Amino acid sequence: MSLRFIDPRAPAGPEDIPYTATLAVDPTGPVRIGLLANGFPDSVPFLEAVGKALEAAFPQVTTRLWNKGNASIAAPDALVQEICAASDGVIAAYGH
Repeated sequence: MSLRFIDPRAPAGPEDIPYTATLAVDPTGPVRIGLLANGFPDSVPFLEAVGKALEAAFPQVTTRLWNKGNASIAAPDALVQEICAASDGVIAAYGH
């Protein structure tokens, strides 16, 4: 009888590509960041923590949270328009 060893590691994935999106704002002026939770469990507490961290690190930042409420649908146009009107930038996230 012979033994066969199988390597359990997954093959190497694609090369990481740095995220380059930026938000051009006056560093001394107010910055309004919208936080959009998609409705998965824990998406709201996660984004609340993100908002607190941003506000603690950057005094000019204020955050406002919206919850899409249903992870299985796209954000309604009216909600997207409301968020865009009230925000200089948006962070969308999900939880599990």
